[in-house]
Formats: sequence, structure tokens, C-alpha cells
Amino acid sequence: MGSAGSMWQAAAIACAAPARKARWVMDRSPLAGRIVAGLGAMVEWFALALQLGNAIRGATERGLTTVDALVVFFGFFTVLTSLLTAVILSAAVLRGESEGFLALPWVRAADVVYLAVMALIYNLLLRDLWAPTGARLFAEILMHDVMPALYIFQWVFFVPKGTLRWSDPVRFLAYPLAYFIYVLARGALIGRYPYPFLDLATLGYERLAVNALVLLCVFLVLGLVCVAADHLLARGGIGAARAPMPAFPDAGADRPPG
Repeated sequence: MGSAGSMWQAAAIACAAPARKARWVMDRSPLAGRIVAGLGAMVEWFALALQLGNAIRGATERGLTTVDALVVFFGFFTVLTSLLTAVILSAAVLRGESEGFLALPWVRAADVVYLAVMALIYNLLLRDLWAPTGARLFAEILMHDVMPALYIFQWVFFVPKGTLRWSDPVRFLAYPLAYFIYVLARGALIGRYPYPFLDLATLGYERLAVNALVLLCVFLVLGLVCVAADHLLARGGIGAARAPMPAFPDAGADRPPG
């Protein structure tokens, strides 16, 4: 039986190398996720700073104050969503994908939906309404084109999958609903609305209610798409949450007695 024991040992050693390699790759996937999150965070913070500078400069050129610029700046869904994204990605860099409220899979997935809606609305409804140049154009591209793609990439490959529920898209609606209330309250105070499809003064309550309902349906549908993608990616093992791989047993462990 000595030859059988030697064959078992040789087979165990041969299998150990690829197992250790697989474990090496998996152990470092959180590091890769943090690197991608860090890149996204830097791009998003830079885009926000650049856009804020553009807003203050534009306000000054029109004889307005910095406070006026800030009031306008923080009225846009793009700015608030980009700020949320920057905070989420910064938290992912500092704390990883497993700690804190911002690391919860449904929170990460919700931001995917918010960024997707933001990009769709800008490219389908708003892009042709003005023609930015220079730094303004660069900031718009970063916020509406680059960051949604980069965040979704990070979500697909580095955020745990398989835990989203079909009811989660209803939770996703909390943020757009809060924003809608914020826009109405802000508009009542200053008489300005950030987007033409949310301009109560121009549209009236009935048309505004229809627009709001359509937007909420878009958020809900994309939320369901996101949950479906989460389940499919989990089945494919892409970005799925996995328990740490146990160490490969010693070559002599569990082998038949010689």
C-alpha cells in the first residue's frame, strides 16, 4: 500500500498549486475593488470640485454671489447623486465592501439606478438644451458619462451579489421622492426649479404630477432590472459573495493508510 500512499501524496501536491493560486487571486480581489473604488472616488470628487468652480465663476460673471452659486449648485440631482456616489466610493476605499450602511448591497445597487437615470435623462432630454465648452464640458462628461460607467463596472465585479430582493426597488424610491419634495420646497422659497420637467411654475400641478409619476416608474423599472442583474451575476459567480476558501489540507492529511 506504500505505492498507493505515494500516489495520493503526489496528487495532493499537484492540486495544491492551482488551489493556492485561486486563493491568492480571491484574497486580493478586495484590494482590486478598493483600487477601482479609489479611482472612481477621485474622479467624482474632482468632477464635483470642477463643476462647483464653474458654478461660482459663472455666478460671479453674472454679478451674483457665491451663496447664489451654492444655492443653484445644490439644487441639481446630478450634483447630489454625484456627491452620494463620491461618499459611497470613498467609504468602499476606507472600509471595504463589507462594513457600514453605505456598503450594504441594496444601497450600492440603489446608486447604480440613480446614476443610470441621471445619465439617461441628461443624454436624452437635457444635453441639447445647452452647449458647454472647456471646463464645463469636461465636468459634464465626467459626471454624466464617465462616472456612471465606472461605478457600474465597480458594482458588477466587486460588490457582493445575490442578496437583493424583488422588493428592494421600492426602497430605492426613497431618494428620488425626497429629492422631489426638496425641489418643490426649494422652488417655493426661491422661485426656481433645476429642470424644465420639474418646473411647477411653468407646468402646473397636474403636468408636474404626471412627470413625477413617469420618473418614479423609470426608477422602479430600472431597479427591477438591477435586481435581475444581481441575481444573474450571482449565478455566474461574478462579484458574488463567497466565503473565504479554506486552506488546502496537508499532503499527508486524510490519505489512506499505507
